[in-house]
Amino acid sequence: MYGITPSARLRPSPFFDATVAEGVTSFTTYNNMLMPTGYGDPEGEYWRLINGVSMWDVAVERQIELRGPDAGRLAQVLSPRDLTKCVEGQGKYVALCNHAGTLINDPILLKLAEDRYWLSIADSNILFWARAIAAERGLDVAVTEADVSPLAVQGPKAEDVVASLFGDWVRTLKYFWFAETEIDGIPVAVARSGWSKQGGFEIYLMDGTKGAGLWNRVKEAGAPFDIGPGNPNACERIESGLLSWGGDTDDATNPYEVRLGAFVDLDVPDDVVGIKALRAIKAEGPRRHQLGAVLDDEKPTALPFRWFDIAADGEKIGDLTNCVWSYRLKQNIGFALVSTQIKPGTEVTIHKEGRAVQAMLRELPFI
Repeated sequence: MYGITPSARLRPSPFFDATVAEGVTSFTTYNNMLMPTGYGDPEGEYWRLINGVSMWDVAVERQIELRGPDAGRLAQVLSPRDLTKCVEGQGKYVALCNHAGTLINDPILLKLAEDRYWLSIADSNILFWARAIAAERGLDVAVTEADVSPLAVQGPKAEDVVASLFGDWVRTLKYFWFAETEIDGIPVAVARSGWSKQGGFEIYLMDGTKGAGLWNRVKEAGAPFDIGPGNPNACERIESGLLSWGGDTDDATNPYEVRLGAFVDLDVPDDVVGIKALRAIKAEGPRRHQLGAVLDDEKPTALPFRWFDIAADGEKIGDLTNCVWSYRLKQNIGFALVSTQIKPGTEVTIHKEGRAVQAMLRELPFI
């Protein structure tokens, strides 16, 4: 049993006390915060997400706010996706890249106003990056980390729970669209989004002092639907083919290698960071691509701490970037980042935890 040493560098979530009261049993670190990863019943938490409704503390998805006359300009300079048609109340999935075309984050960009945007980031310091690019370009924009903390409500019954809280208007929200509102004096933005394929919403708390109040209101509204606590579920996200930036990517991964090519618009202006490199990568063709791997291994596996080598005909062809026991498929499955010369249907050997395990590569998603 390991403990967590307190540090001013490791910030608690506004929902931290509520998750402790719910019986959280494990955390990971993410954006210098603690994120709950389980409440003691991994399979039960999985099936709650698949069949019912689950609530997650995902305050670690920090919101980097761009605000000022050049906020829209900076948002576009940072993004290789065309934002010219993005309107207030709309979000877009964005593949942020560096100058070499390497994927450095995959946030949801939310447009609150012509002069105000949020980047809802994965686990890397985009605050420093955005500030540096803004300063380099001489843009009139303030780049800050907003006091905004998402609480996710996910699963097939999530819409009923959120509608009971805010009204049936939430049922009309399109995917990644959002609206600002309040509940019992708690300011929030409600978005149809979340890191699962089971449907749901993220409620962006806009006052960190009111985390317990929002948690309890959601819990109360969800009680008739048997809501319970959970976390971004590794099994479900792998089954569904959802990318984990930083887990399934390395320091050389570009969007085309991990199925994000559809989110790159090559005709954006030349001053967009990384666009020239991305055009060259597209023209040449990526060297790797992401496939699924079904392992011939009957023993349920836990999530690995490292990538594992994948070989074909005795030669390394890539890496297994994650692996989990699928409760629905009753197999160990994972993502393979392999040479583009390797096609679905290829039989491979995965060198996993000191053993050679046979596997078959296939297209994603699994389900």
